[in-house]
Amino acid sequence: MPVTNFDFKEKYRYQNGFASYLESEAVSGALPIGHNSPQKPPLGLYAEKLSGTAFTAPRHENKQSWLYRILPSCSHPPFGEATPAKNGQEPVLEQSPSKLHYIPNQLRWDPFDHESDTDFVSGLRLVAGAGDPTLKQGLGMYVYAAGNSMDAQSAFCSADGDLLIVAQDGVLDIRTEFGWLLVRPMEIAVIPRGVRYQVLLPSGPVRGYALELYQGHFQLPELGPIGSNGLANARDFQAPVACFSEDHGSIALDGQNSYTITAKFNNTLFETKQPHTPFDVVAWHGNYYPYKYDLGRFNTIGSISFDHPDPSIFTVLTGPSDHVGTAIADFVIFPPRWLVGEDTFRPPWYHRNTMSEFMGLITGAYDAKKGGKGGFVPGGASLHNVMSGHGPDATSYEGARNAELKPIKVGEGSCAFMFESCFMVGVTDWGLKTCQKVQEDYNEHSWGGVKVHWKGMAALEGEKGEKHLL
Repeated sequence: MPVTNFDFKEKYRYQNGFASYLESEAVSGALPIGHNSPQKPPLGLYAEKLSGTAFTAPRHENKQSWLYRILPSCSHPPFGEATPAKNGQEPVLEQSPSKLHYIPNQLRWDPFDHESDTDFVSGLRLVAGAGDPTLKQGLGMYVYAAGNSMDAQSAFCSADGDLLIVAQDGVLDIRTEFGWLLVRPMEIAVIPRGVRYQVLLPSGPVRGYALELYQGHFQLPELGPIGSNGLANARDFQAPVACFSEDHGSIALDGQNSYTITAKFNNTLFETKQPHTPFDVVAWHGNYYPYKYDLGRFNTIGSISFDHPDPSIFTVLTGPSDHVGTAIADFVIFPPRWLVGEDTFRPPWYHRNTMSEFMGLITGAYDAKKGGKGGFVPGGASLHNVMSGHGPDATSYEGARNAELKPIKVGEGSCAFMFESCFMVGVTDWGLKTCQKVQEDYNEHSWGGVKVHWKGMAALEGEKGEKHLL
């Protein structure tokens, strides 16, 4: 801390800032000066605008970038429904309300399997979700597992929402229209709606989590009385620099220069083939771009007197709803931190929440979940839906109840996270049945052994009597 020491070293340059207006050119002079769409853009390029909000969105919310590319992105044949993968592996994306299971039970999953036959796209598995991407409302919660890089002549994009990727195991080398991002465990990346990208696996198989935000875009949470710095600082977010390929020939679509573009549209995959690379952006400027963040840079805030604060104090990014203070999705982490509260039960308290809480573990052990068969381990997950009671398991509770209250650092070498949403989320067939990872005895193993510490009225009356005699 405060910067993660990665085993796989960085190999790219970046620009720094969150929601900043940035510009980058891979060839000097590619960016026009003074206007966005000149009659003849520099170097024979095409000017293309990528809008992430309505044109008339308020200035502080407006998201857009200008791309200067060799050929415009519309230069392709019509899309058709995607053909099945050669290996028979298909992503799990279905999210219609009739296909989701809305249940009040607490759920926990053993670590999801690694996959050897999938790439990033075919390895996406929708676990739970809510809302409707056609109305730009709601979210989808995913896990991914892949054993292969995407084909070198392919790209993927989603019209449904912004995708937040949480790397858990293995390294993602992500090529986007804007440039490259290297994403390692303990880093996250956000790929905005509509941006085309390709995921390569430089260190072998990967596994992780993802959240697709159908509504709006991620923001940094307001800091209020914390002040001007703290939590995730804007300067620690990294955006790519322009990088392009020149493969833009007119060879027949069945030739070696055929590029497959796969688009996710209302949770259905479509594809088209084009004779030129989608990664031909020579320069760009704007505030709508992919970015990444090292979770080790998070400035954790906590109590230095008493009581455990609300977990919202650990929010990295928030996707706000139309109601101030209520999120479509918050991305929250539980990193290493010092606990010093006096006369305080230090783990997270027992809780029923109007929000839904989906948790995963990137690495290490979570301080509020120690006991129980299977446990809460890296690569697994849990879901505590709207008003489903949850909290420390019996072993963790007894340990914290009887612990010596000296300053202690918890979570060393560990990081858990939470996707928290105001929506009641439904679980897919894959998440509930097909994956075969649900811990059926989660409740019993976690809370079946919770002890009764209540002394009873008779004992309390006796104590009162003894005090009266004294």
